[in-house]
Amino acid sequence: MNVEEPKYTAAARLERLPISFFHLYIMWVLAFAFFFELGDINTLSYTAPAILKNWHLGLSGIGNIVSATFLGMFLGATMIGWISDRIGRKKSLIFTILLFSVFSLLNAFAVNFVMLFITRLVTGIGLSAMTVVGITYISEMYPAKKRGSFQGWIMTIGLAGIPITAFVARFLVPSITWGWRLVYIWGALGFIFAILAIRLKESPRWHENHGRTAEADRILSEIEMEIRAEKGELPAPTSRIPIVQSHKGYSQLFSAGNVGKTIMFMVVWIAQTLGFYGFMAWVPTLLVSHGFSLVTSLAWSSAISIGAVPGALIAAVLSDRVERKWLISIVAVIIAVCGVLYGISFNTAAIIVFGFLVAMLIQTFAPLLYAYTPEMYPTEIRNSGAGLTYGVGRLANVFGPQLVVFFYTGFGYLSVFVYIAVCWLVVAVVIGIWGAKTRARALESVNVTS
Repeated sequence: MNVEEPKYTAAARLERLPISFFHLYIMWVLAFAFFFELGDINTLSYTAPAILKNWHLGLSGIGNIVSATFLGMFLGATMIGWISDRIGRKKSLIFTILLFSVFSLLNAFAVNFVMLFITRLVTGIGLSAMTVVGITYISEMYPAKKRGSFQGWIMTIGLAGIPITAFVARFLVPSITWGWRLVYIWGALGFIFAILAIRLKESPRWHENHGRTAEADRILSEIEMEIRAEKGELPAPTSRIPIVQSHKGYSQLFSAGNVGKTIMFMVVWIAQTLGFYGFMAWVPTLLVSHGFSLVTSLAWSSAISIGAVPGALIAAVLSDRVERKWLISIVAVIIAVCGVLYGISFNTAAIIVFGFLVAMLIQTFAPLLYAYTPEMYPTEIRNSGAGLTYGVGRLANVFGPQLVVFFYTGFGYLSVFVYIAVCWLVVAVVIGIWGAKTRARALESVNVTS
């Protein structure tokens, strides 16, 4: 008779589980959610030309809608952390993806600027909220030796949503005058996640942290029974990870034990966001401003963007093999160097090579930081910490475009890439000096002061 001894906590029992269909199902379901989340973030850029033409909007109007999306992402990330730490991960996942799916659909029926502004604002809330809950759920459901690699695999699959959504938009937008609306209907297909998510389990760590040990035990027993049927008898837990129960609120993020890493991650997410969007969003425009043709600029930008999927694949392979804090720092430094080399390059081969490397390594970096942020916080504020710091980063990008314009107009083309490189170097230095080691360590045993 296979009965778990009560001395083993949910964390200890989760850590000893072999990778099975249970883990693969989580991977594919969350990858599906990220597929539409990542695709939906970019839908406005694909539909903006048609909206400009049909509604006779100026560029400032589109810029305001873009700002609404990022403001929504800030609000969603900061609010969902607090909510998820109270109602649970599974409910929050289903709610957030339904939110951005429903409002993506409503984008398709917007009749004027004001309505589209509102629907994109709420869509942004759902998009970032889903991301924050998703990365926290991954950190809590996978064993320590695999949580980084599975974050990478999920992002690898999810990133395919960007080029596929671009292809869908390329086909739909020119097909009919209101074809741009169909792109948002495509984005609303993320609602299927709500059906797929029925089989997901609530995080036993979250239940146990809230004193619901019986519910945590029930869920774990179901998981163990399912894996035992597939893999045979399970190994015994090898550690007695203590239960830490706490009902402290959002203010705990700024308590003596957590304020340091909260400030650290705020700085990192701000610098990362400015560096990411400073490069990816401005490459075509800067190339044209520097004298290249629009056709050439877009062709090079398309070639560069291909690096996204292999970039995430690199993270999946390396994330659990190299200490995450050092891997994050190293990748950030290489991005900075390649970005400057891109800025001083003026021949086709060099522009494509260094641009490709930046685009690829940016998407290597993203899954690493997605995995690293939630694992640095205790269960009771894990989603709150990840949400607040991620959200502050998104809010910073409301001002990011103005910084790019400031450097370009005041100091020239190369200065933009120096500014972007400095952002990435800040990330490398901050994580390298103040980040904790987390590789192959159970969430409950991460020493955040080391």
